[in-house]
Parts: sequence; structure tokens; C-alpha cells
Amino acid sequence: MRKYLVFSLLSSMMLFTSCIFHKITYVDDMVPYKDYPVTEQGEIKIQRDDRLSVVVNSKSPELAAPFNLGLTSYSLENQGAALASPISSQTKEKGYTVNKDGDIDFPMLGKLHVEGLTQLQLSEMIKKTLIDKNLIKDPLVTVDLLNLKILMLGAVGNIGVLTLDDKRVNLLEALAISGGVTANGRLDEVAVIRTENGVRKMYTANLRSVSLFDSPVYYLQQNDIVYVVPKSGSLTQSFQNNWTVFSSVLSLSGIGLTLLLYLKK
Repeated sequence: MRKYLVFSLLSSMMLFTSCIFHKITYVDDMVPYKDYPVTEQGEIKIQRDDRLSVVVNSKSPELAAPFNLGLTSYSLENQGAALASPISSQTKEKGYTVNKDGDIDFPMLGKLHVEGLTQLQLSEMIKKTLIDKNLIKDPLVTVDLLNLKILMLGAVGNIGVLTLDDKRVNLLEALAISGGVTANGRLDEVAVIRTENGVRKMYTANLRSVSLFDSPVYYLQQNDIVYVVPKSGSLTQSFQNNWTVFSSVLSLSGIGLTLLLYLKK
């Protein structure tokens, strides 16, 4: 009878403990040593409400100054050429905001339609216009996106807005920054809501499958909303931590009691 009791208690404790821990694996269908084609990251395209930094450099700083909105300071290269560089404390607060029509107002050039362009395309467009209008003979135009933000929701470690300096961020990196997927999250159903051409569209990505790397949302873009679908009603992190400690202590106590009964045989 005692042997049966010992066996039952041990089995119950092992079963109970196994229910506490959840295995989280990513791309578990990826075959070791097999080659997989790499999908090129699409360049980020400018959207409405984006805030852009546009800095114009020239060998003649007095020609470039009117286009920089007071966001630059000037220095001399070894060859004697003057270059403009952004003043970081001001650049973060200012810039050109893309309006609802997809335009920005650029000094001396007026209204420019920028929505749908990449940063490089906008840079080349401004450079060509400056040359064509004989405003600057040899301009160097740098365009940066100042408000790259991604909203993280659902079963992630830290819900909130990610403000990123690096323009090349993928879904796995964003999840890692947000504390990863919790035990309550569905790895096979991660939703990404994206605004494209004035409309919102939802994609889903499967973190368990190697197909993730070919997903159109593997590389994230500004203003994306990432939502990790919960398996069930969400528990607070504090509750989950307390429950893990409690269940572990209970399991160890049960095993100790089982051994004590066995030794008293």
C-alpha cells in the first residue's frame, strides 16, 4: 500500500511540475546545416506623420545654410572643404513632419511630395532639384527618419512603444527588446498591423516556422503594431512569478513527504 502511495505521490508531483514550465521554441522546423535563401529587407518608405531630418552639405557652407533650419554646425575637412553636421539635441526635437497630403515644406524649394519615397530617393530628389535650379553645384543630402516607433502588445514581457535608432529591426529583435514572448503567448500567431498606402492591413507570422524569414513583416517598419495573441486570459507577471515559486515549493514538499513515508517503512 505504501509503495502504491509513494508511486502516486511522485507521479502527481511530476505531472504537476510539468504543467508549470512551458517550452518556448522558435523556428523548430529549421533543419540544421540546410541552406535557406535570405530575403532582402525592403527599404522603409516615408509615411504621413513621419518626422524627417534633412541635412544639406556643401563645400560652400553659406550655400547650404538656408536649407538646414538651424540644425547644423560647420567644420572643415583636411582638404579645406566645409561640411555641415546635425546638432543632436535640436535634431531630436525638430525636423520636417509629413502632412496628411504626404508633403513637406522645404526651404526655398517649397512643397515636396515625399510619401511613398525611400530616404535615399528623397535624398536624390532634393539633390537633383538643388543642382537643376543652380542653387548648389555639389550638394550632399542626408535624410533620416526621426520617429521610428513600433507598438508592442499582447503576451510580451514588456508592453509599450519601442523607439528605435536602428532602421534595420526585425520581428525577433523587437520581441527580444520587449522581453520576449511570455508562456501565455501563441508563437504560431503573431499579428502585425501595418499602414500601407493609406490603408491598414494585418499580417500574421508563425515564430515556430522557418517561413517566418520570408514573411513580409519579418522586417518591421515605422508605426507597425505587433500583437502576440495570448493562449488564454492574461496573467500579470507578478502573479506568474508568485505562482511559479508556490508551485515549486509545493512540489518539493510533496517529494519530501513521499521520501519520508518511504523511509519510515
